This record gives sequence, C-alpha cells and structure tokens, in this order.
Amino acid sequence: MKISFINEISRLCEKSGADISLVREGIGADRRIGYEFLFPGVGYGGSCFPKDVEALVATGAKLGVDMRLVRAVGEVNEAQKSLMVDQIVEYYGAGNGKGALSGKLFCLWGLSFKPQTDDMRDAPALTIVDRLLGLGAELRAFDPEAMGEARKILGDRIQYAAGPYEAARGADALLLVTEWNAFRRPSWTRLKAAMRGRIVFDGRNIYSPQRLKAEGFEYRGIGRR
Repeated sequence: MKISFINEISRLCEKSGADISLVREGIGADRRIGYEFLFPGVGYGGSCFPKDVEALVATGAKLGVDMRLVRAVGEVNEAQKSLMVDQIVEYYGAGNGKGALSGKLFCLWGLSFKPQTDDMRDAPALTIVDRLLGLGAELRAFDPEAMGEARKILGDRIQYAAGPYEAARGADALLLVTEWNAFRRPSWTRLKAAMRGRIVFDGRNIYSPQRLKAEGFEYRGIGRR
C-alpha cells in the first residue's frame, strides 16, 4: 500500500512540478509512517506482493466485503508498470500505434523484479518490454542475474548483452528498470561514447538529474520532472 501510495503521489508531483524526492522526505519523517517501502518507481512484482493483494481482495469478495483500498493498491501498481513507456512515447511524440517507435533501440538495465534475485515473476520489466515491442521498438538488455530466466520467458524477442555498456551500444535511450548496485555509478563518459541518443529514463530515481545534465544527458525520472 505504501509503494502504490508513493507512486500515485509521484504522478501528482510530476504534473504539479514538485519533486517526489523532497515530498518523500517530508512524508517519511513522520515516525508513524517511516521511510520503509516509500520509494517511487515502476511498480512492484515478484511472487508475494501481487499474489497476496489478489488473495486479500478475493477473500473479501468471498465473504461479502469489498476491499476497495486493497484493490486500488493493485490497480495503481499495474498502471505504474506502464509509466516509463508513457514517458517514452511522450518524449518522442510517437503515439501508441503499431510501429510508433520503429527504428528506435532501447537499452534496458535490469529485468528482475528487484535486485539480488533472478526472479522475474510479475516484474515491471515484462510490461515495459511487451509495450515497447508492441510499438515497434528494438530492445537490448542486461541484468546481473536474470539473463537466463529472461531467455526462458522472452526468448529471442529481445537482444541480450554480456554487460551494461554492451547493452547501451547504439541505443537511443537508456532505461533503468531494476536498481542493481552495478548500475548505480556508471561511467557516463563510456555511455556517451556507446549510445546514439542522450536520454536516460530512470525508473528507480537512483540518478541525479543535475549530474546527468552536467554530463550532457537528458533525464526523466519518477515524479521529478
């Protein structure tokens, strides 16, 4: 519930011109709330959260209780998984039709639903991949642990790289999907040399917009416009 709440507030921040990073500091400073799970991003996944939310809604329905708040948690989360693609479409003025992103190559950093696992069950990356492929884009990805699992699920629908900079070679944009430590302090000089484009879509708000601007990149985060 905290994850979906901060994600919904991040959408409000983006529209109003506020910075979710500052708003989060204020919210979490209340000890009754705290900072745990109060991180905006492209949504949660895995084997527990989605299943447990659905089970709670189903149990309520069975007993005649409409679990409206719990149901909204899942609805907000599903919508959040598409946010990065919405940002990409807006940035390129592409629209949502078939082939709208044809000719574009996107580099994905991270495929698992969270760091330190190869688990891709209900991972936001799957929604992002499906939508981008549906718009005609090409994708090249790297994940420190989930490459084998990704091949089982996605097959040859996307390209797989041996490392993060190889994944970025010739890419029009970099998409940070999973906040692995290996992605937190990249060489922006190497990325600039490898990439064709100069735009970073930060799905976990791990980068500094000011730093990227100084390095010659455009930046799109979550609730940080």
